[in-house]
Amino acid sequence: MAKDFYQVLGVPDSATADEIKKAYRRLAKQHHPDANPNKPQAAERFKEISEAHAVLADTDKRKQYDHMRRLGAFDGGPRRPGAGSRPGPGSGAEGFDFSDFGGLGLGDIFSSIFGRSGGRRDDAAAEEYETVVEIPFRVAALGGKVPVRLPLTETCRQCGGSGAGPGAKVTTCPECQGRGSVTFGQGGFAVSRPCPQCRGRGRIPSSPCPTCQAAGEVRTEREILLTVAAGTESGAKVRLRGQGQTSRAGGPVGDLVVTFQVQPDRFFHREGLDVICEVPINLAQAVLGSRLRVRTLDGKKVVLKVPPGTQPGRKFRIKGLGIEKGDRKGDQLVQVQVHIPESLTPEQEELLRQFAAATGQTF
Repeated sequence: MAKDFYQVLGVPDSATADEIKKAYRRLAKQHHPDANPNKPQAAERFKEISEAHAVLADTDKRKQYDHMRRLGAFDGGPRRPGAGSRPGPGSGAEGFDFSDFGGLGLGDIFSSIFGRSGGRRDDAAAEEYETVVEIPFRVAALGGKVPVRLPLTETCRQCGGSGAGPGAKVTTCPECQGRGSVTFGQGGFAVSRPCPQCRGRGRIPSSPCPTCQAAGEVRTEREILLTVAAGTESGAKVRLRGQGQTSRAGGPVGDLVVTFQVQPDRFFHREGLDVICEVPINLAQAVLGSRLRVRTLDGKKVVLKVPPGTQPGRKFRIKGLGIEKGDRKGDQLVQVQVHIPESLTPEQEELLRQFAAATGQTF
């Protein structure tokens, strides 16, 4: 049975866009493959969460999804042949092809859940693999390389994807009668999905492959070194040809599509190509002036002159030390925060009063 996207994110169907966003961020952080290197199931869970968010976070896609949900596309399961699984003439049900939603991007999502126009996947078709990769702020700003581990599903080499054990006989699946798909109808529609008994192949072996347990596929991990361009922002995507999911039956390898998520930095934040940081100074430095050594993006330090009488929150611009992208380069903005002591000794308090009196200030 297809998973309900609201259940995947753990939110009600009345959830606001902000509630959906918060649920996605919490679950994505919890189940990200990098945070669960020894839990292969985390990658599948992360993929489900990402798919659910991709639909529910988009207003138009969510409307289409809610429409299908109301029609019962996510209730119940496949029915056995002879028990209403195939609507006949005059039954009032009509075949439904999820490619109708292709313009909104839902065609691929629904087809991946239920099977494309009949349920059987094209074994020779290349499969695109999408993943989200978190990168440090400085790598995103300056560019660099990050290692990425990809949990992938590949054709079982021992059985060649048939799911059959050595010497096994392969017969027609009794559930789908060799079609590779089963159909269930509700609300005037008939929806097809891959047959759960034969996994969409239409045939069943007498004994399963000991390596993949009749799945025809095995889970594996591949590590690649990913190049990050300078100035990369959250949401930016990169496509790597031939680095994605392998197809069945020895077909071509699909593309890898990476969406970058930039991690926050404790010192810097970004506005366009400018980087901004905050530096604390004490009262004496603000009043009398000072020289500060300020850290830059590349880890080096520059000397910043703070003039006498500097006010809290004042920003100083250091030209050319921001983010470089193409022929443009930003600046580094240093905002000073004056630290006011919470308590003074009697001697310090008396000196401060004398200073205030000398400058004409009263209390």
